[in-house]
Amino acid sequence: MKLAVASDHAGFALKQELAALLRKDHEVVDVGAFSAEPSDYPDFAEAVGRAVLDGTAERGVLVCGSGVGASVAANKLPGIRAAVCHDVYSAHQGVEHDDMNVLVLGGRIVGPALAQELVWAFVGARFSGEERHVRRLEKVKAIEKRYR
Repeated sequence: MKLAVASDHAGFALKQELAALLRKDHEVVDVGAFSAEPSDYPDFAEAVGRAVLDGTAERGVLVCGSGVGASVAANKLPGIRAAVCHDVYSAHQGVEHDDMNVLVLGGRIVGPALAQELVWAFVGARFSGEERHVRRLEKVKAIEKRYR
């Protein structure tokens, strides 16, 4: 799988660790930040979202301090379904039921071991395609379309 990864300064160290781990089995496109110097999470949320939307990556992994700001920003891009996940169930269930395409982590919230488990759960999950999940996803897309 081709994955876009990004972080602001608060998630930089964790993003570096996760990118190295993911590169063992996947193609990884790092869209920033490229240092731990102060930076703004919306810039990197947009970069990951654009990479997913333009097909540069199939999914994205985004890290900021809490995960909340980056999740809010990423979800402003039509077609991006980003969620902060700090438990393994949500990391895979978000893909299986909601076709989540960007995993957001809080670099100041989760440690590296849990972050690795979350990323593997996210990357290993597939959208179920079950009728109820497709129906709900179509409703989400309709809401998005009404407010574009």
